[in-house]
Amino acid sequence: MTPPRAALSKGGAEPPAQTEPSRAEPIAAPQPARPLRRRPEPSMSQRQSQRRGGPRADMVPEIAAAVGFVSSLLRTRGCVSEQQLQVFSGALREALAEHYKHHWFPEKPFKGSGYRCIRINHKMDPIISKAASQIGLSLPQLYQLLPSELTLWVDPYEVSYRIGEDGSICVLYEATATKPVSSYGMLTCKNQMMLGRTSPSKNYIMTVSS
Repeated sequence: MTPPRAALSKGGAEPPAQTEPSRAEPIAAPQPARPLRRRPEPSMSQRQSQRRGGPRADMVPEIAAAVGFVSSLLRTRGCVSEQQLQVFSGALREALAEHYKHHWFPEKPFKGSGYRCIRINHKMDPIISKAASQIGLSLPQLYQLLPSELTLWVDPYEVSYRIGEDGSICVLYEATATKPVSSYGMLTCKNQMMLGRTSPSKNYIMTVSS
């Protein structure tokens, strides 16, 4: 005779309820491994721009012309060694690239011309003095080695300079823009300094070795 369920709950354990056997889950087929995507290698111009102080690829020749010209002025006095000139040129190149990197507009070459202008007007341009400090040149020494009046315009497609207030504007570097650029009616930094002159300036090409 089977004892009642209440008696089993007091005196003995109730047998466990029978459960259905578990069904095995189907094993999913392994997914093929996805190939890793490699980032494309940067181009030469991108690697140059990623370097600290490296100039953008589109302003390398303009900066090289400006640096070569200033270095040639220091070389003429014979007071600076070639090794010092190399250090100075490298420091000036990096300083100009850093100074121009957000103010360089090949599609509008005259935009920001005043910002990019290097000026010595009885007061040394801070970019030149900073680069000269890398080779131990003091401000009095720079005043002796460089002209007291010097203006150097570094613009896309053209680099030019003028020594003295009444000197001629001489072209150091000139290139043809890839797209036609109109400068009609624009009052550039160079044009502002030329206003009031009684005689036109004489422009000519001058090659300066770096």
